[in-house]
Amino acid sequence: QVQLVQSGGGSVQAGGSLRLSCTTLRSNYGTYCMAWFRQVPGKEREGVAQFKSDGTTTYSDSVKGRFTISKDNAKSTLYLQMNSLKFEDTAMYYCAAGMRDTSGMCSDIRYWGRGTQVTVSS
Repeated sequence: QVQLVQSGGGSVQAGGSLRLSCTTLRSNYGTYCMAWFRQVPGKEREGVAQFKSDGTTTYSDSVKGRFTISKDNAKSTLYLQMNSLKFEDTAMYYCAAGMRDTSGMCSDIRYWGRGTQVTVSS
């Protein structure tokens, strides 16, 4: 069983920054690919950032250039640095662990963190 423990998030004014963390417990950390998703009430959960199978990063168009995904394998921890936050970034953010599809994307999500709320005031 994989446990994803999230921290960070909170409330910030537009233009501010926040960092999210996700630590993987009780698992073989390297077995799974890791990704960040977010969800707004009434909308589907959307992918925000992840590492592709070749080690490069990919981001949704809405956060590209502002968010940075990173990881510390020694700490089994995934991070999401969010800069230049906008009101529309307000959402519940989820850490996810899963398996890659044939294109190398982390899309077969097996485990979710509990989520952390990010609220950006305009």
